[in-house]
Amino acid sequence: MFKPSVIDIEASGFGKMSYPIEIGIVLACGKKYCSLIKPAPEWQHWDEEAEKVHGITRQTLIANGQSVDKVAEDINKILSGDTVYTDCCSIDKPWLDNLFQTAGFKTLFSMRDLEMILNEAQMNMWQETKLQVISDLQLSRHRASADALIIQETYMRTSQRSMASNTSATVR
Repeated sequence: MFKPSVIDIEASGFGKMSYPIEIGIVLACGKKYCSLIKPAPEWQHWDEEAEKVHGITRQTLIANGQSVDKVAEDINKILSGDTVYTDCCSIDKPWLDNLFQTAGFKTLFSMRDLEMILNEAQMNMWQETKLQVISDLQLSRHRASADALIIQETYMRTSQRSMASNTSATVR
């Protein structure tokens, strides 16, 4: 069964002035990557409402974040030549583009919206399954690595259930 690599991005806020502050990736093989990102000098926007959601302070990023260059380099090494999926490409892609543009690097992988590989049955059971995954994995914090794992596991469970319901419908 196909298992997608998944990326999730936390950001300083929403809109044109926001920028990525944390990247979380879960690969198909199960390996994980997560990094806080030290804001580039030109990245000044900060939304306190977004901070309430992800719980990451700008001071934490400055003290513990990796440089934009280091994070972009790491992501390229991890994902080179592959496709990574996100649950909201229209939001995550501009943040990823901002990261790579600021670093002066070209992306060596592609990002696609998870909806491109979901069937209708999976979409219909997504939200209920996602809540069950969060409960089962006891991942309640809204952080990039936890969110990527939740998305990947939700995909796998909905895929298995979708296949099982197709098989039972065919058998009848």
